[in-house]
Amino acid sequence: EVQLVESGGGLVQPGGSLTLSCAASGFHFSDVVMHWVRQAPGKGLDWVAGISSLGGTTTYTSSVKGRFTVSRDNAKNTLYLQMNSLKPEDTAVYYCAKDFQGAIRGQGTQVTVSS
Repeated sequence: EVQLVESGGGLVQPGGSLTLSCAASGFHFSDVVMHWVRQAPGKGLDWVAGISSLGGTTTYTSSVKGRFTVSRDNAKNTLYLQMNSLKPEDTAVYYCAKDFQGAIRGQGTQVTVSS
């Protein structure tokens, strides 16, 4: 059974930083391209970032490029999202996902950016 468990969300002031983690199990994590997606209040799922199976290639949506960094530790079956210079518009529930549409995702972790 595929399990994806996100953690690390919270309340942070604009300009602050957070690091999200996603513990994966139930599949061969090191063989899979992984993604982060998010859902802002009242909106649909938006793709945020993706990383190749061995971590050598990363891609980002334009609104987070230069501020967010996706990484992975295949020995620990864990995906990360380092978020810097956070803005109020980054407020959302963040999910790690096996696909860029977020169809196979965890339960999510709330990130709130507010002063």
